[in-house]
Amino acid sequence: MKKLNYRLVIFILAALFGIAFTIPSFINKEPKINLGLDLQGGMYLVLGVKGDEAVKSKIKTIASTIKYITDKKELFIDNLKTKDNSVTFELIDKDDAAKLDKELKILKGVNIQKTPKNGSIEYKITLTPQEIIKTKDDALNQAIQTIRSRLDAFGLAEPTVTKQGKDKILVELPGIKTPKEQHSVQQLISTSAHLELYAVDEEHRALTPKDAEKYGDILLPSKDNPDRKYLLKTPPVLDGSMITDATVGFTQKTNQPAIFFTLNSQGAQIFGDFTGKNVGKRLAIVVDNKVYSAPTIQERIGGGSGQITVGSPEEAHVLAIALRSGSLPAPVMLLEKRSVGASLGADSIRQSLIALITGFIVVVVFMAWYYGTAGIVADIALIVNLFLIIAIMALFGATLTLPGMAGIVLTVGMAVDANVIINERIRELIREGKSIKVAIEGGYKNAMSAILDANITTLIAAIALFAYGTGTIKGFAITMAIGIMASMLTAILGTHGIWEYLLASGKKITPKSFGMKV
Repeated sequence: MKKLNYRLVIFILAALFGIAFTIPSFINKEPKINLGLDLQGGMYLVLGVKGDEAVKSKIKTIASTIKYITDKKELFIDNLKTKDNSVTFELIDKDDAAKLDKELKILKGVNIQKTPKNGSIEYKITLTPQEIIKTKDDALNQAIQTIRSRLDAFGLAEPTVTKQGKDKILVELPGIKTPKEQHSVQQLISTSAHLELYAVDEEHRALTPKDAEKYGDILLPSKDNPDRKYLLKTPPVLDGSMITDATVGFTQKTNQPAIFFTLNSQGAQIFGDFTGKNVGKRLAIVVDNKVYSAPTIQERIGGGSGQITVGSPEEAHVLAIALRSGSLPAPVMLLEKRSVGASLGADSIRQSLIALITGFIVVVVFMAWYYGTAGIVADIALIVNLFLIIAIMALFGATLTLPGMAGIVLTVGMAVDANVIINERIRELIREGKSIKVAIEGGYKNAMSAILDANITTLIAAIALFAYGTGTIKGFAITMAIGIMASMLTAILGTHGIWEYLLASGKKITPKSFGMKV
């Protein structure tokens, strides 16, 4: 045991760690490496985000805020409308203008125009150009986060959701193969899940959207019967941004599938105040501009909770996930859809393994032939290095893609690069007449700066690729970075420990051990 050194002990422990966490990937047990879209098949989607709709949604939110403020502060307004990306309304008593202006200071990124009109004041509120750009950018970024949250909640392993260009989203879904799975996921992604509660206008009649606009209302269809229209007062009482939770259940009376939602404190207060003042009137529950139900308010509803009845448990499951994850700030449209078959993925794995095994054998044989015993020591480090790459990726649940396989193949060559430099330094010292022990120690010492420079530079490049690259480039960067760090452990620390052990054991080491001709 005295012949063991700390370098060799660390190397042995690393080898055992690598083997222990590599085996589960080959017998399909956890923890294991997740295969990417290009290796196991799945769906590839490119989505576009309708930024203009996000601007309209923000305008509607501003209108709802104004309605809430004026009702709470008892400021009387009339003709509150949203049109052409603006909010317009009339303040009945111009003497309340100072009080209203103070309340409107909470609105950020807006221009407020005031026009006196026969004792009243007409307000027009629009977003600034900078706020419009920011709203569209925020909509794209929020859509990415929302879609990623939905896919995670749906139970998909390692979905990739990234920004592509200025207004597009790339979605890669490994393992989604059957038409049913594709339909469910596509529905989950595309559902805006924009929940709104509207007061039903039971005083007027409207047959067309233009008729509704005359009263400052909107006309929306029923979800179950598109021919049935509901005339709803704008702006909405509240929207889905105030939802904190949504769960699937069944109604007590009819045992229908339903979604039970909970509102935050602000939403609960608005909901309670509205229902308390409108007992006997109807409240429409609208999701993505379709009326799910319009029940009559029987009493004040406190606690900030409500329910939405749906057609099937599957629909309830998808919609509940969408509501919990947050509504999309703007609708998304499908620009491109591709399916990668499992057979194509299997073929990619087969060809990648052929490349990996071929490269591995060539490197191993060359090192043993050219450097002799030193080459075999380097080959041992190379094998442990491969085990470590797979083990670390499996441990952290990383996804292996086709570029990642290319990164592993590249690592095979890079892993022995350090030993090539070390062996050449040792050879130089032996030619100068140094003893084997001195030559080995000096070889590792002299080679260290060159090895560190090369590996650190490559590691920086890998970090940059991971930070700024897309999903496939990230896969290449991850495997390359792990391979570099693993090779630093195996090629420098591990092989050095092996040589120290051989020297301490009294093994005969000669220049031939380094492939030198005597």
